[in-house]
Amino acid sequence: MSLIDRSFREKIVLVGVVSRPRSTEEVEASLDELALLVDTAGADEVGRVIQRRDAPDAATYVGHGKAEELRRLSEALDADTVVFDEELSPAQQRNLEKVLGRTAIDRTAVILDIFAQNARTEEGKAQVELALSQYRLPRLRGRGIALSQQAGRIGTRGPGETQLEEDRRRITRRMRKLEAELKNLEATRRTQRRSRGRSAYREVSLVGYTNAGKSTLLNCLAGADALVENRLFSTLDPRTRRLELPGGEAVLVSDTVGFVRKLPHLLVDAFHATLEVVSTADLLVHVVDGSAADPLGQIEAVHSVLAEIGATEVPELLAVNKADRSPRAAARLAASYPGSVALSAKSGRGVPELLRAVADRLRAFDRTVELSVPVARGDIVAALHRQGEVLAEVYEGEAVRVRARLDDEGVRRFEEFVRR
Repeated sequence: MSLIDRSFREKIVLVGVVSRPRSTEEVEASLDELALLVDTAGADEVGRVIQRRDAPDAATYVGHGKAEELRRLSEALDADTVVFDEELSPAQQRNLEKVLGRTAIDRTAVILDIFAQNARTEEGKAQVELALSQYRLPRLRGRGIALSQQAGRIGTRGPGETQLEEDRRRITRRMRKLEAELKNLEATRRTQRRSRGRSAYREVSLVGYTNAGKSTLLNCLAGADALVENRLFSTLDPRTRRLELPGGEAVLVSDTVGFVRKLPHLLVDAFHATLEVVSTADLLVHVVDGSAADPLGQIEAVHSVLAEIGATEVPELLAVNKADRSPRAAARLAASYPGSVALSAKSGRGVPELLRAVADRLRAFDRTVELSVPVARGDIVAALHRQGEVLAEVYEGEAVRVRARLDDEGVRRFEEFVRR
């Protein structure tokens, strides 16, 4: 699978459709983001078309008349590809390409292409290849030759052969192999998480819209070496680092893939094992770009993905990043979410306040309990220090009275020593 081909920059025409309940402003904003995605994929927007419709056309999504108009515009602009903001069915895609005389793809294909370029680890590559295969399999009909003529264009990176049935069999076999590999990797991840659970470290996950500054924040917090680029989806592979909070307790902080509006379900499914670190975390630090044009829309998009991966019940702390760019806007956004923190991961301003907020939120989940431990059970006292935060130890004859802050799991573990 060819991940990067920048021998030329394609010329792209973007297409959006305004239909209820979406407004023209919402479609414009979505196309602006699609233009950023296209640029990240290595192409240039040369034209943009917005159509009003009550409902998408079953055959061509935009209707035959508008498709003919797009063909004429594409010819005039010498465009290579037409990209639609909404997902196209395989039949719509085939019909459009017949009318347009050029490649027609959707937002999903662009995002998949970017992921294909940015995957670095073997797991990341396998996840992306699986999603690409799942996307392409129903689109093989009538495209055997096209898939064999790979030119590195957007939406075409990956395997392809000339014979349709051989394509189907080969891709299906490859998908099964990838699914088996990812299941093995998922089992390894779960073993690692169980090991972390035994170490009593709390887990904090950084989540947020793509390019919000999560990797920069991880580097700032934990001295990590995460890749930092001013482009969408530059980080796909999760990184976990140990971090000491102001009170002295240690936590594990993880950075994972950024989210975006209309993140393809294929990618959410393929990255399930990777995203599980979010749903099993003790606390989510939701990093928001305070200088973004529509931060509330980005927050909503992140919440939508969190709901899809089953992480809505995980406590969340909002971190309004890039406050140095737009101090007033960042302050207003932080003020509208009680308990949130405005900061600049790049300069470090506000980071101490964020660490204190994380420590306070984690402590708030704990219970302060009194325990009576036999003097001979020094192993229990040591385990208490590992499991939670020991606030006081007083020796009383044959027992040690311990006052400690424990989470619910810790209270259950040491229940026989808890003083009633």
